[in-house]
Amino acid sequence: MSFLSRIGFIETEEQERTRLAQAPEGSLNHYLSTLPVTIEEWPKDLLVELPWEPPRTNQSYRVVVVPIEFRKDALPDGVEEEPVPRKRHSGSWTCAVVYSDHPSYPVGGYRIVVPAAELARGRKIDLAEPAA
Repeated sequence: MSFLSRIGFIETEEQERTRLAQAPEGSLNHYLSTLPVTIEEWPKDLLVELPWEPPRTNQSYRVVVVPIEFRKDALPDGVEEEPVPRKRHSGSWTCAVVYSDHPSYPVGGYRIVVPAAELARGRKIDLAEPAA
């Protein structure tokens, strides 16, 4: 647990999992609440395989992205500062799709917006290792 989580500035892993699990069953956030965080570092320019396994979809897909630009979450009207504890993986990333066997996400300059919580639960791809 990080220092910022210990002092209550950033939510703990358990608090994040509980928050995500409060989303309706079948939603992306509810699905993400069942997965462990696998990428703790800032994901910009990493190759990340997104978690596209059942029960998220009816079949497995492989979608690999490169996060390019971060966008923080918008605050509700009248709120000037994010409440404490702050979300562990907040915001979203504009990502380039660099590999995909999903029919809705073609390769070749296609951009998608991916929640930071989803990227954090993806699998970091290292090109120096053989493909699995």
